[in-house]
Formats: sequence, structure tokens, C-alpha cells
Amino acid sequence: MYKHIIWDFDGTLFDTYPWMARAFKETLESRGIDEPAETIEGHMRVSASTAYKHYEQKYGIDEDFLAAYNKKRSEAEMEHSKPYEEIEAVCTYIAASGRKNYLFTHKGITAVELLQKAGIADCFTECITAERGFARKPSPDAIHHLIEKHRMKPEQTIMIGDRDLDLLSGKNAGISACYFSEHKEESDHADHTLHDFKELYSIL
Repeated sequence: MYKHIIWDFDGTLFDTYPWMARAFKETLESRGIDEPAETIEGHMRVSASTAYKHYEQKYGIDEDFLAAYNKKRSEAEMEHSKPYEEIEAVCTYIAASGRKNYLFTHKGITAVELLQKAGIADCFTECITAERGFARKPSPDAIHHLIEKHRMKPEQTIMIGDRDLDLLSGKNAGISACYFSEHKEESDHADHTLHDFKELYSIL
């Protein structure tokens, strides 16, 4: 039984990738560059830094571009992004059943604001966002912090995410890893795989 559930945010708790890609596309278009949103989203799903590096090499995007993109992205996410189906129910169930939810994301404070907007922020015991300054995934540093602070037993702790980076951060910390894929994909790094969050109840 898992008592401590650590969540990724983008592509796991919230369906944010389409809005991230659209904001990136619109920022490129403002500079006279046309790229398919689907291609941008594909890079984003690996990691945001992967997308930045790809388009930096291709088009020479700079800090001004990233600042404009981040502003547009935050506005779009706050207006449009929603949790995946069943997330509100499963996070509420976890908290009500004596277990604990945690957030570990590379995203900034916007992640917490979106949890608040969705009415589920109170379900989370601690949220680690970019502002906390922990090493990026797949580093286990942030998870080690949670394990030590909340006295978690590794065998009762699981990391849920939609990318190998998320899973590897969990495995590197000595805990279980659960892969969420909307597209019926699998990962060699996962102890469990979900294609629908209703499946999570049987794992817990």
C-alpha cells in the first residue's frame, strides 16, 4: 500500500501541454516564425528545456523571447488549463483516506495557483515548485527532501508522472514510479502504468 503519492504537474495532474504549445507557437509567430503546434507540443512533452534548446538552436530564441512566452503561457494556463478527469476525485480520496499528496514540478508558482483554482490545493501536504531551487529531475534531491521531512518509508512512496524524467527521479530516490500515458504507451522505468486515473485506486 502506498501512503505517500508524489505528483508531477504538467501532463499528469493538469492537461497543460496544448496551452504551452499554443503560447509558444504564438510567441514564435510574433517574430515571423511558423511552426506546427503539434511539433512544439512533442518537444514540450519531453521537457520544456528540450523544447527551448531545440528552438534556440534552430531560430536563436533569446531571454526576451522566453519572457514573452512565459507571460503568454501563464495567462493561457490560468484561463484554460484544467485537471485531468478523475484527478479531483482521486486526490480528495487520497487525502481523506489518511494518505498524503505531494507536488514536485519544474513549473513555477503557477502550478499551486492552478491547484487552488481547481479547489484541490488543500489536498496537498507540500508543493515543490521551481522557486524552491532543487535540482531538476531526474535528480532525486527534492524527493529525498520530502522523504526526510515527512518521514516517509520508501516502500510506501510513489512518484507519478508522464515522462521518463519523472519516473527516474523516483527510481533514483529509491521509491516506486508510476507512468501516466494518455496514448497507451509504456515505459521501461515504471513499476506501474496508468492510462486512466480511475486505475490508480487499485494501485493504492
